[in-house]
Amino acid sequence: MRLTGFEGRVALVTGAARMRSLGRSIAIGLAEAGCDIAMTGTDRPRESFPADEREAGWRGLDSVAEEITALGRRCLTITTDGTTGEENAGRILRETLDGFGRLDVLVNNAAAARGPDRVDVVDLPPGVWDSVIGTNLTGSFRLSRVVARHMVAAREGGAIVNISSIGGKLMSAKTAAYAASKAGLHALTSAMAQELGPHGIRVNAVCPGIVRTSRLDDLPDAAWSRIIESTVPLRRAGEPRDVANLVVFLCSEQAAWVTGQAWNIDGGQLTIH
Repeated sequence: MRLTGFEGRVALVTGAARMRSLGRSIAIGLAEAGCDIAMTGTDRPRESFPADEREAGWRGLDSVAEEITALGRRCLTITTDGTTGEENAGRILRETLDGFGRLDVLVNNAAAARGPDRVDVVDLPPGVWDSVIGTNLTGSFRLSRVVARHMVAAREGGAIVNISSIGGKLMSAKTAAYAASKAGLHALTSAMAQELGPHGIRVNAVCPGIVRTSRLDDLPDAAWSRIIESTVPLRRAGEPRDVANLVVFLCSEQAAWVTGQAWNIDGGQLTIH
């Protein structure tokens, strides 16, 4: 079966500037399927790049854009400062519409990196809580809100995919801010799916487990191997392309009767729910 419904369509993917990232793979996957791509990313200082990005001469969004245009698709890059305010969301939508004249797919992928939030609640600084909730949940809400308004007015349907995590279902100790942000994203997905369904707009969440992106760099490979061996039935970490494949399916005509779901993609780490 060939996935269809992408020709002449435009997809917006947030958080796509890293070399080893979900955002890059999702943007490329949607381009391969037939979409023109708008994508956002922050303007990171080059000294903050991981060693493999520096060695590869990685240029953030520009490097991803070259890959997409090589596929014969149009690409628009939108640099943001990482803020999640209403003005920023409106600017992203305006620039996308100015560049392409339409918007059919939104993938809310931008997320806060794992870091100082992984502590007990009693030790969690309020500012860190605000930052994680702001990026993972509030940012997705604000961009979804303005994009959904446009999709409703355009009367051509659409698809919104929120990149969440099984962390929003596991709700483990020392992940209060992250787990709350992702569980909130599941609630937002459900509510929006019910509200936007009558307009032909489908809203789903994707919940990855352990995926080989730069976010795994905080632990040695040996440590991740032990975690994978003990918790993942398929005995391997996911690849960004695994997640991209699911996102592309959820945006296709073949998923036309799928909405309001939070799909686990984790090698079996979390089953059934």
